[in-house]
Amino acid sequence: MKKIISLIIVTSIMVACSTVPITGRKRLNFVSDAEVLPTSFAQYDAFLKENTISTDKAKTQEIKAVGARIAAAVDKFMRKNGMSAEADSYQWEFNLVKDDQLNAWCMPGGKVVFYTGILPVAKNTDGIAAIMGHEVAHAFAKHGQERMSSSQIQQYGAMAIEIGTGDADAKTKEMWNMAYGVGSQLGMLKYSRTHETEADKLGLVFMIMAGYNGEEAVSVWERMSEIGGGAPPEFLSTHPSNSTRISTLKSYLPEAKKLAAQYGN
Repeated sequence: MKKIISLIIVTSIMVACSTVPITGRKRLNFVSDAEVLPTSFAQYDAFLKENTISTDKAKTQEIKAVGARIAAAVDKFMRKNGMSAEADSYQWEFNLVKDDQLNAWCMPGGKVVFYTGILPVAKNTDGIAAIMGHEVAHAFAKHGQERMSSSQIQQYGAMAIEIGTGDADAKTKEMWNMAYGVGSQLGMLKYSRTHETEADKLGLVFMIMAGYNGEEAVSVWERMSEIGGGAPPEFLSTHPSNSTRISTLKSYLPEAKKLAAQYGN
């Protein structure tokens, strides 16, 4: 037991801590942009080659225009807050892919994909901005790098369990491994939900900074909720429930407007 605790503590000390701008959340990240971004950009290019880019010129232009405005808001924030070197590392790119999935995503470094399937949920330009702001926020807060760091910590924890129970009987080892496996998995799910909530909040600030209507972010999730479909209990999901997101966005909207006014000047 003492070995396990000691090893986990040592592993925790090894982790580099930093703060997410605007939200102030402490994050664990020891994966550098130099390690992540070249791979991210290469994977994005490969994805575009393997998937069908939308031929809808009007919608494609709308996606690119909204993305550019929100990226400009993020860039302005970073350069006004001592993050110019970090701002230079982003290579913003926005593409619309023909696919029925209700999805959009942003890779580390600012590479964004929208699927045509989510456009009816977005419904309008402000709705696109709400989704775009959320995805851009993931890159801004370095959630991808943080998840990679967390995954490594999880591996270190498993190693600590293996070493710490080296002299134990098979039943004891199985008990510890099972307890750690379930506990760490639920912990990672909660981590993902934290990222999603943070991206909702940051995205709301950025879309308002870019001149879009923040109220539409609530409407997007109300429309998403109307679609329905089965979902696991929130504590077993990587994302907060739709009702939780709606409530969070509504309550954060006044603060987001104040922050957008503050950072947008």
